[in-house]
Amino acid sequence: MTYQNLLPRLIVSDANAAIDFYRKAFGAEEVARFADDDGKIVHAELRFGSVAITLKDEDPGSPDMGPAGLEGSPVILTLYVSDADTASAQLEGAGATVVFPVGDSPYGRMGRLRDPFGHVWMLHQDPPDFAG
Repeated sequence: MTYQNLLPRLIVSDANAAIDFYRKAFGAEEVARFADDDGKIVHAELRFGSVAITLKDEDPGSPDMGPAGLEGSPVILTLYVSDADTASAQLEGAGATVVFPVGDSPYGRMGRLRDPFGHVWMLHQDPPDFAG
């Protein structure tokens, strides 16, 4: 068995607005967007840098609930970046709220932000001497 990739599927309350947010926050390119007959997004894919995410609208009555329906986000999305301060400013400028401001740690420069849809993003910048 060979594992090839992990592609997060974010469930959000308003997928169209989320696509706009991720385009602004990350400069994401929209690869695909499919809606059902009611206009709800059932699948969208975005790419930015070497990162890809998919997302869809919540589906009441199914297990597909976003952070608001769960009263919190059960997952932290760690995004490795070359400049955590700039990435944090971009996210905040697009509408994310700071959970933990970017700061230094023994293993890099890190901060956490919550996007307008409740998903938590941890920005991680490796220290200059990191050889990983």
